[in-house]
Amino acid sequence: MLKDYGLDIQKLFLEIMLSDAVLFTRLQNIYNPENFDRSLRSVAKFIEEHADQYKTLPTIDQITATTGIKLSIPSDLNDGHYEWALTEFEAFTKKQELERAILKSADLLETGNEFGQIEKLIKDAVQISLTKDMGTDYFADPRFRIDKYFNSGGQVSTGWPQMDKILYGGFSRGELNIFAGGSGSGKSLVMMNIALGWLQAGLSGVYISLELSEELCALRTDAMLSGMSTKEIRRDIDQTELKVKLVSKKAGQYRIKALPAQSNINDIRSYIKEVQVQTGIKVDFVMCDYLDLLMPVSAKVSPNDLFVKDKYVSEELRNLAKELNVLFVTASQLNRSAVEEIEFDHSHISGGISKINTADNVFGIFTSRAMRERGKYQIQCMKSRSSTGVGMKIDLDYNIETMRITDPGEEAGPVNSFAKGNLLDSIKAKSTMISNSEPVEETVKITADVQSAKLKQLLGQIKTS
Repeated sequence: MLKDYGLDIQKLFLEIMLSDAVLFTRLQNIYNPENFDRSLRSVAKFIEEHADQYKTLPTIDQITATTGIKLSIPSDLNDGHYEWALTEFEAFTKKQELERAILKSADLLETGNEFGQIEKLIKDAVQISLTKDMGTDYFADPRFRIDKYFNSGGQVSTGWPQMDKILYGGFSRGELNIFAGGSGSGKSLVMMNIALGWLQAGLSGVYISLELSEELCALRTDAMLSGMSTKEIRRDIDQTELKVKLVSKKAGQYRIKALPAQSNINDIRSYIKEVQVQTGIKVDFVMCDYLDLLMPVSAKVSPNDLFVKDKYVSEELRNLAKELNVLFVTASQLNRSAVEEIEFDHSHISGGISKINTADNVFGIFTSRAMRERGKYQIQCMKSRSSTGVGMKIDLDYNIETMRITDPGEEAGPVNSFAKGNLLDSIKAKSTMISNSEPVEETVKITADVQSAKLKQLLGQIKTS
C-alpha cells in the first residue's frame, strides 16, 4: 500500500530543506514544485526560482512576504532527520510522478498514441531516484579495483581463446555485442556457435530469430551439437535425439523463438519475461538475429532512414541488456561497399556508424564460399571496449558439414591488420605443393571471387545498356 503524503508532511519537507542547503542540493535532481499540494506549490516554485537565480536558499521572511505562507525551520535537526527527509522525499516524488504519468497515459490512449510513449512515461516515473552511489574511489584500493576488472568483471568466454584474449576474458553482461557480415556470411552461424558454447558451460538463454524459422535454427544447433550433418540427422533421427538428450543433462536451458520482422524491443522484453515466469528459467544470454530487422520503440522512424532507426534500436538493445543483466549478442548487415573488401572498417556498416558508437564490441565476419569450403572463417575486430583489439583478426576453422566454428589453437594468436602484410600475405604463406603441378596459392581463389563479381557486374551493365 502506498504511503499517503499529506499537507503536513509536504510542508515539513520544505522546512527541512530550508534548514540545510546541502540537503536541498542533493534533492534538486528530483525536486518538482508540481508534485506539491496546490496550497504549497507557490512556495515550492519560489524556493526553486530563488535558488536557481541567486544560488542560495530564501529566508523564511522572504517566503512569507512573497507567497503569504508562513513556514518555520525545525530546531535540533541531526543526521538521522536529514536521512529520513532524503528517503521519504524520494518515495513522495516517485509516487506523485507515477500518479501523473498514469493520468497522462489515459489521455494518450484516448487520442490513439502509441504504447511506446506511454511506456516511457511510466518507466521514467518508476526510475526516479537519488544518486546515492558515489562511484569508484580511485585511490582507496587499487589492487581490489584492478582485480575486479580483470577477474571479477563477469566476462564469459566466447569459446574462442583468440577472441577472449582481445576481450580480456570474453563478453560481459549488460553489454551490446554485434557481429557484422554480408548476406550469407554466416552471422546466424556465428551466434549459434557462441550460444551452444554457453549452453554447454551451463548457462541458459534464448535465441530470437527475426529471419529464420525456429525449426531451422534448432536443426542447425542439432548439427553443431551432435557432430552430424543435416543429411545424417535426417537418416538417423534416433542417434541425434540420443546425443541431444545426453548433452541436455548438463547444459543450460535454451529457447528458440521466431518473431516477425519489424518487431521491437518491447516484444523481446515481453517474451523474455514470459519465459522466466512460465518456466522459471534464469536467462543468462540473449541472441537477437538480427538488429537491422528491428524497429525502435522510443521514436517513430521510417524504415528507410537506417541511420536514425539503427541508432534508436542499438540504444534500446543496450538498455535492455543492462536492464536484464544478460550477455547480449546481435548481428548486422555490411553494406555493398564491403562486398569486394577483405578488411572492414566503420564505413562498411549498413546504416552508418550509429550502431558502432552504441555497441561495446563490434566484429566483422570475413568469409566467402571458397573459404567456407576450405573450412575457414575470419573475425575482424572493428571495435572493442578496451580499444586495444581494434584491427585484430581471428582465424577460425569451419566444418561445412556440422556448421561448427572452432578456434584452431590459441598458439596461432590473433593477427594485427595494422602490421606489415594482410590476409593475402598470410594465405600466400600457407601455399601447398601438389604433385606434378605448380604451387597453388589460395590468393588466386579469393582474387577470383572478386574478379568474378566484377565481371558479373560488367555483364549486367552491358545487358541493360
